Amino acid sequence: MTAPARVVVLAGGVGGSKFVLGVRDALRARGIADTTAALTVVVNTGDDLWLSGVRLQPDVDSITYALAGVNNSEQGWGRAGDTERVNEELQQWGAGWPWFTLGDLDLGTHLARTGWLRAGLTPTQVLERMSVRWQLGARLLPMTDAEVDTIVELNDASRMHFQEWWTRHRAGLAPARFDNPGIDQSAPAPGVEAAITEADIVLLAPSNPVVSIGPILAVPGMSEALRQTSAAVVGVSPIIGGRVVRGMADVCLGAIGVQTSAAAVAAHYGSRADGGVLDAWLIGEEDSAESAAIDDTGIRSVVVPLWMKDAASSAALAEAALSAVSI
Repeated sequence: MTAPARVVVLAGGVGGSKFVLGVRDALRARGIADTTAALTVVVNTGDDLWLSGVRLQPDVDSITYALAGVNNSEQGWGRAGDTERVNEELQQWGAGWPWFTLGDLDLGTHLARTGWLRAGLTPTQVLERMSVRWQLGARLLPMTDAEVDTIVELNDASRMHFQEWWTRHRAGLAPARFDNPGIDQSAPAPGVEAAITEADIVLLAPSNPVVSIGPILAVPGMSEALRQTSAAVVGVSPIIGGRVVRGMADVCLGAIGVQTSAAAVAAHYGSRADGGVLDAWLIGEEDSAESAAIDDTGIRSVVVPLWMKDAASSAALAEAALSAVSI
């Protein structure tokens, strides 16, 4: 297959970061030297928040740090070798959240971002400025320039920010629904729809379908762009062997009535031929028995090793996604 020259990845979270790294490596292995021109990553901003007067963009930062090679790969977020002196001082003042740690280097990113936002830059412009510091090998775009933080509504009708539910309570409080206030009035960030329209292939990373990919698809015009593009749309299952790979995505799926299985998540995204967004769906060897059910929905299943254990296996998975359809 001819190497695609224009690849778009929709991503968020740790799984998204690993997958984006794999895509960049796979493109380089195909002989594409200028991956910045070839690879666009549309990043989830639904889990953004204001904390202690600064704007945090967890998924944006995780993917940026990963591509820059400065991420804390052990914990999956934050900067490698970071310290927490400022965070400790904030706690002494009773500021911030005691269960939400801000590393010193990470806080430098948040302060720079907040200053630029208050100076009038949009999130897209801020991310473009951030990308100049390191040679990322990809163009990063936020899903939208609007603030559409994720709010979790519990069964007792109380509401809290997603980060509090996820980090403090470890998804231990039963969610009734997830909401992104204002998302109905939002729009894709500048360049996002054009990137999807002009792409040779669009990949959905193995990120949380509800709170990472879900907000991206909920931005008005985003799903329509995926359905109308001439590019193939290929997704990678975040479920392996009937279990989530990381985090508490199974709790999120249960809240929207989706079973924790590769086939159920594929059906949740839906076939493009039937009003959904997928042409093909990569599933693990452990879930090969679900292939027929996936094919019956109009989505072509592709069975491959899904575990991203290191750089080589991440690149191999990305290559499998790039090769999943004829383009």
